[in-house]
Amino acid sequence: MKQQRIFPGFILIGFGLYFYLQQKNIVLFQEFFTWPTLLMIVGIAFLGQGYGARDYEAILPGTILVGFGLHFHVVNKLEIWPDHMGTFILIISLGFLLRYQKTRNGLFQGILFLTLSVILLFYDKVVGYLGLIEGQVGSAWEFWPIVIIVIGVYLLFIRKK
Repeated sequence: MKQQRIFPGFILIGFGLYFYLQQKNIVLFQEFFTWPTLLMIVGIAFLGQGYGARDYEAILPGTILVGFGLHFHVVNKLEIWPDHMGTFILIISLGFLLRYQKTRNGLFQGILFLTLSVILLFYDKVVGYLGLIEGQVGSAWEFWPIVIIVIGVYLLFIRKK
């Protein structure tokens, strides 16, 4: 039987610390009194449930929430941190891959999202290096959303297991 007390325990401890530190107005933590911190607290609770109670399905939402919260905290503080759609897809792929590590389920989705995020994050640089901005690859790039839609339709309606 899975331990159901870990998730609410982490939520209560995390929110309690958050509001206590906010109430005491400690200058050291002033920049963390924002909604991304609340996302991270809920994500850490999911990860605690996932790893602590061996409820491995909670790893995916935990990774996504912690990753999104971390992203929103550091995006304007670190110049090397990408502020790009590919970053969000990379975080989602990390969640699928971490869940796969424990459940052996979701590897295809993890690799698919990882590939998509790498393409989105580095496409401009790769194309710039290769000098293929104008040409066949440039015009083919316009159709990538259609390729994603086709893959989704295939997974939903055609592929049966």
